[in-house]
Amino acid sequence: MTFNVRATDLDALNSLTKYPSIPTYHALGDRGSLTEEATAFTGPVIGTEKIDGTNARVISLPDGTWLLGSREELLCAKGDLIGNPAQGIVAALRGLADRLNPFIDSIMVYYLEVYGGKVTAASKQYTGDRVVGHRLFDIVVIPDDEAETLLAKPQAEISSWREHGGQPFLAEPDLAWMASKEGLDLAPRLFTLDAAELPREVDKTLAFLAERLPQTLSALDDSAGGKPEGIVLRTADRNVIAKARFEDYNRTLRRRSRNSPT
Repeated sequence: MTFNVRATDLDALNSLTKYPSIPTYHALGDRGSLTEEATAFTGPVIGTEKIDGTNARVISLPDGTWLLGSREELLCAKGDLIGNPAQGIVAALRGLADRLNPFIDSIMVYYLEVYGGKVTAASKQYTGDRVVGHRLFDIVVIPDDEAETLLAKPQAEISSWREHGGQPFLAEPDLAWMASKEGLDLAPRLFTLDAAELPREVDKTLAFLAERLPQTLSALDDSAGGKPEGIVLRTADRNVIAKARFEDYNRTLRRRSRNSPT
């Protein structure tokens, strides 16, 4: 198709390009506590730092235009004099969107964590001077013909396609290549391990997090607090992905300690 953003259903495009939910490494149980059921990985597993910021999108379109979005909504389009200031995403990413090279036959969606400044309550862990930064963590490439078919579907079908792994994410080598090509910093890569080396128990996973990420590798200045949020685990092809946050494991083990017989 000859893409024209002004002729496109923006609600459908928004749904098409939202970032899907990522499950926790250990399944959630009652009141947000973790169970002992761990995500099944096979083969090499890549660990990356999970940054506590806000999920943002740069949607690069085949007609040379772009859109900026938060996790849930579109915030700004190329040529807008004023964008939605929510969470500082437009201010942080407008310059990046202007310099990205569009693909003439595909929709490219760059997923970034915008963090620091006053973005979240954890911003002080990354900056003491209210610096704002961003890190790339995923890219989706949707060819024109596939996008045309999907955008014609009801939003419920688009959402189901997205949440059931339909989005064609770049595999790790291609993601790294694209980040280098566009001059983007990736979320820090921490390790590559065989799946058999991952801990399966909740308490051992907390110890694993502390060993592998004792402090953030995404600090924006020397006065950052340094406390990390957690680790994202993913296969190189991204077919399996899960998140492990310090907070979830600490909360679960505190509750277990309170409820254990004395």
